[in-house]
Amino acid sequence: MRDRDRIKYYTKSEERLNVISHAIGLFLSVIGLILLIVKAGQLSLMALKVSYWIFGSSIILLYAASTLYHSVRERKLRYRLNILDHASIYILIAGTYTPFSLVTLQGSVGWIIFGVVWALAIIGVILKLFFTGRFETLSTIMYVAMGWIIVFAVKPLIDNLSQDGLIWLFTGGISYTIGAVIFSIDRLKYNHAIFHVFVLFGTFCHFLAIYYYVIPNE
Repeated sequence: MRDRDRIKYYTKSEERLNVISHAIGLFLSVIGLILLIVKAGQLSLMALKVSYWIFGSSIILLYAASTLYHSVRERKLRYRLNILDHASIYILIAGTYTPFSLVTLQGSVGWIIFGVVWALAIIGVILKLFFTGRFETLSTIMYVAMGWIIVFAVKPLIDNLSQDGLIWLFTGGISYTIGAVIFSIDRLKYNHAIFHVFVLFGTFCHFLAIYYYVIPNE
């Protein structure tokens, strides 16, 4: 059976919730990027500006891809959007790491984390684009592993990020992880929509951590 023939379809009520939840995420992510751009204009360090743009763009990409995917029923287009949807998760993870690695951690540790996460993201995107439907278990493991690579830099992170920032950062990570677990429980009704809610909350937590604590108001 071709990969395209294995595309998953949800009930109308489930898909409606899937679309609405991440359409809200798309709307909020656009507002978030605008807020980041405005704040970036008040900052002088280029690393801060670039980090804002990368993070803001990555959340827009994820929620746009997800909303489009769940809005489409035509098999061929849905298949392609599903690939983009899954690939954008890698970009979101790496985009979220960027402000923490380039601004909060800085130095060799920050650059190592930045390089490793983006290398894994590129590998993940390649797997999704050119080996579609294969290595799905590996992809799920990579999503979670990438999300928690930060634990290897926990000491410098604690030294350079405020307690409130740490709380928002790790709360977001926990929310994403819980969402991934729920996503895997196919027998749970509306599991995908519930997964979307946890993703939304995780993004919200990380936005607060980045906007308020990675780059303090000057």
